[in-house]
Amino acid sequence: MTIPKLNWKNWRHVLVVVAHPDDAEYGLSAAVHEWTRAGIQVDYLLLTHGEAGMQRVPEEAAVIRAAEQRAACDAVGVTELVMFNYPDGHLEESIGLRRDIARQVRRLQPDVVITANYDMEAYGSLNQSDHRVAGVAALDAACDASNRWSHRELLDVEGYEPHKADLLLVAGASEPTHAVTVDAAAVDAAITSLHCHEAYLADLPDHPEPEVFLPEILRAGGESAGAEHGVPFRVFGLGAEPEIDGPVSGSAQ
Repeated sequence: MTIPKLNWKNWRHVLVVVAHPDDAEYGLSAAVHEWTRAGIQVDYLLLTHGEAGMQRVPEEAAVIRAAEQRAACDAVGVTELVMFNYPDGHLEESIGLRRDIARQVRRLQPDVVITANYDMEAYGSLNQSDHRVAGVAALDAACDASNRWSHRELLDVEGYEPHKADLLLVAGASEPTHAVTVDAAAVDAAITSLHCHEAYLADLPDHPEPEVFLPEILRAGGESAGAEHGVPFRVFGLGAEPEIDGPVSGSAQ
């Protein structure tokens, strides 16, 4: 059954929370480009610098990956990039991690928080541990951010008022509920954003070329919503229910 197209026209601000540099560049960045072109502010929060993902010492890799991620952000119009210093490959569930993400949610006050698939199995294999931890932490922190009594120091000491996002979206979910359709310019921008991770990809000799596999991913996402290209999400209502853009093609009316 075809999934509905998500209506995002009234959004103002989106916060993307992922574990590593490049995590948002495998399809999600196409949707980001659609949103920023429409005037929506999109900010990224990365929990690590991805320093364990290259064939060089982590201290050097961290600097390279931060620069490449900033270039990838520029390719799709991302405004703010914040990168935490949690250890790549050793990300652990903790109250401190949830608090740090919740602080960013309260500071930025986004309408929508987005994270990536946190299932044990994902993308045709076992999901990497940092991805699992990051997704669950982002989900919990989005809820914590709206609770006056969670992480009391955020308000009592730091002055960050509680904030409830309207929606939480999970990119790459195994059972998506909605899709964001994207045009050819967004597909091209997504390819460019992944190419920005030049040094990282050079350390992965078996990695397919972005212009080969990314359009395939986005075509599959579009087919799920009866469109040429798209990015599917699992959508959860936090402060509001998701809105649908037009009738659901191919479903019972």
